Amino acid sequence: MAKKVKDMLIYKGKPLLRSGDKLYFGDFSENFITVFTITEKTKLKDLEVASKVTIELLEKKGADIKSAHLVKKAERTSLFEALDIGCFWLEDILEMEREFKEKLQA
Repeated sequence: MAKKVKDMLIYKGKPLLRSGDKLYFGDFSENFITVFTITEKTKLKDLEVASKVTIELLEKKGADIKSAHLVKKAERTSLFEALDIGCFWLEDILEMEREFKEKLQA
């Protein structure tokens, strides 16, 4: 469940920021971030819902997201499905990065 803390939406312990049809998930101080792009919407009564969402796992090169390198990409038919896979990808790669750093220090 997402919650708002000090004007920032937090989902599964990480910031979730929205700019138009793009959602950025993850801590910008870390090396990886997930970007969700809503590419299609469907009208459901008087509400528009995402019907096609592109998920991109990006490796950041410094603070600028524009220079990030694409690691993985997929497409899902709902925002919930996209968040599910995007969160898994991000947590998985951050865990692998932590383990790699620990092995280097050993």
